[in-house]
Amino acid sequence: MGLTKDKTIGFKELQRKIIPQKNEDIVKSHYFFEFLNLKNTHIVEETDLEEALITHLQQFMIELGNGFCFEARQKRILIGDEYYFIDLVFYHRILKCHILVELKTEKANHEHIGQLKTYINYYKKEISLASDNPPMGILLVTDHNKALVEYAVADSDKDLFVSQYELQLPDKEKLILFIENELKNL
Repeated sequence: MGLTKDKTIGFKELQRKIIPQKNEDIVKSHYFFEFLNLKNTHIVEETDLEEALITHLQQFMIELGNGFCFEARQKRILIGDEYYFIDLVFYHRILKCHILVELKTEKANHEHIGQLKTYINYYKKEISLASDNPPMGILLVTDHNKALVEYAVADSDKDLFVSQYELQLPDKEKLILFIENELKNL
């Protein structure tokens, strides 16, 4: 709020994040997981990242935002005769829908997006109650790969979002640039 030139727009944006009206309101373009204090961030494995996020669940949920309720880790689902495991499952109490989170320690690719689409479809058909809104998915990756994501989700009626995460806060100059870009998008 302190950095915005138009306080009215800034306040409306803040309010939208606190009390989301639609699915896009809860997903950030970037997440910062510096609270994990991971060593050797360039060689972190997916299981290590998941373990660290569960260990620091309170801080992780604060970073996700308002309304997230933790439901499961490595949620086992049976599709056909094969088991699959969803990294993290949340229920969003305000939007009344399941949020499926897949963690990847690499840049986004079409296999990751296809995997998450499959999980969303499964949840929609097999898990969601009639009173629930359709489930949504968040793919957390080290690099967004915007062009690929644009094409991979273009024909999708699913609520699937790809967000980038950082394990450490960037240096001051990069952080200033990031904040300025985010303010321009408001």
